[in-house]
Amino acid sequence: MSDDKTEMLGGPEKSSTEKDPSDWVTGDEPATGAQKSYIDTLARQAGEQIPADISKAEASETIERLQEETGRGQG
Repeated sequence: MSDDKTEMLGGPEKSSTEKDPSDWVTGDEPATGAQKSYIDTLARQAGEQIPADISKAEASETIERLQEETGRGQG
């Protein structure tokens, strides 16, 4: 018996573990030390300055953007 509200893993689409940062429960918390360190590295390479008081969600989005700009993205 299948419940339509049962969370499923896998399948043909993007993994459900890859949530949009704006949907994160902890997205409003301050960025982690690891995120800040990586942003610092990427921002220096991109010649940008990023405020240090960003949230986890903002940090994730910033990392993705800077990875694309610097060519350090995956894929």
